Amino acid sequence: MNAPTPEQAAEAAALADARKEVAAERERIMLEMPVDVRSASLVVLAVLATVFALRWAAEVFIPLMLSLLAVYALSPVVDRLVRWHIPRAIAAALVLLAIGGATGSTGYLLADSAGQLVDSLPVAAQKLRQAVRARGPARTGTLDTVQLAAAQLEQAAEENSAKVASRKGVARVIVEKPSFNVRDYLWSGTVGLLGAAGQLALVAFLTFFALASGDIFRRKLVKITGPSLQKKKITVHVLDDVTGHIQRYLLVQIFTSAVVGVATGLAFWALGLENAAVWGIIAAVTNLIPYLGSIVVMAASALVAFLQFNSMEMALLVGGASLLIHTLVGNVLTPWLTSRSSSMNPVAVFVGVIFWGWLWGVWGLLLGIPIMMVVKAVCDRVEDLQPLGELLGD
Repeated sequence: MNAPTPEQAAEAAALADARKEVAAERERIMLEMPVDVRSASLVVLAVLATVFALRWAAEVFIPLMLSLLAVYALSPVVDRLVRWHIPRAIAAALVLLAIGGATGSTGYLLADSAGQLVDSLPVAAQKLRQAVRARGPARTGTLDTVQLAAAQLEQAAEENSAKVASRKGVARVIVEKPSFNVRDYLWSGTVGLLGAAGQLALVAFLTFFALASGDIFRRKLVKITGPSLQKKKITVHVLDDVTGHIQRYLLVQIFTSAVVGVATGLAFWALGLENAAVWGIIAAVTNLIPYLGSIVVMAASALVAFLQFNSMEMALLVGGASLLIHTLVGNVLTPWLTSRSSSMNPVAVFVGVIFWGWLWGVWGLLLGIPIMMVVKAVCDRVEDLQPLGELLGD
């Protein structure tokens, strides 16, 4: 081997020195980044306390969040009426009365169809289960043999008890289990009908007072931030970002839900499915729930289609049409309408839906995404919280 030239030896020495400097720099950086265990523990405790408070006081926070979203959605309409020289309180009352009247009349007109649809779901599920069992292969395994023996033993025990009861002159009482009723299940949910009506009335009153007061809370919030002009500017920018993101999100959701509802209703009507208008409304409402709404409509419509047409092909066709509509709207129309600044990370959205659904149930599924958008807007304007905003962003 040839001995290295002086130039090559110098380059090798310089490279070795550079590697040593990089290794020393890495070690120095790692050693100069201690973890403040006390601060981290306080943050964890604060987060846990906040989650407990949100879950414990859900009956208070849920109406507040619903009314806040309603205020963001209806403020442009009220402002337009105010520009037409209508007093703000009267404009807010007119808007809420119009929405309540439209919702009530629609529910009254479609109440019978919705009742028939709810009653048909358990029957459709039972019929589908029987059809799957009939098409399945005959089972002669060990588990089936044990089940058959258990059934025979149970029948023999019942006959023996009947004979004993007849000899002693004791009347035999048979307790029949009531059949599953979707109406009873819906009634016995987290809140009954009266509780839901009370919460709806509370949301309506909160929304009315907030709309009638205008931007008084915005001005007060800017005023209490402090005398510094810089803090006031940051507060105004945060409020503007929150307002813009929420209003854009609500506008996109309302428009896409209307598109999904109309397309689903027309598609089901063309396929001959009964109560197509009710299905359109259900699809529009459940479209507000990310991921889960489309699955619920697809499965339920396929069940009802199987009950009506008695055909697995038609059930798959109806469920596929629902899934296709939700997929096209969610993957094509919604990204086109949503701006880059207000887009959310899909993983963060999915985790947020799971968390808020666990925290507040169905209301959490509806309110989770707007709450996360508010958190993102605040984090983007606060320097210490910008990493969290970057994590939530797309």
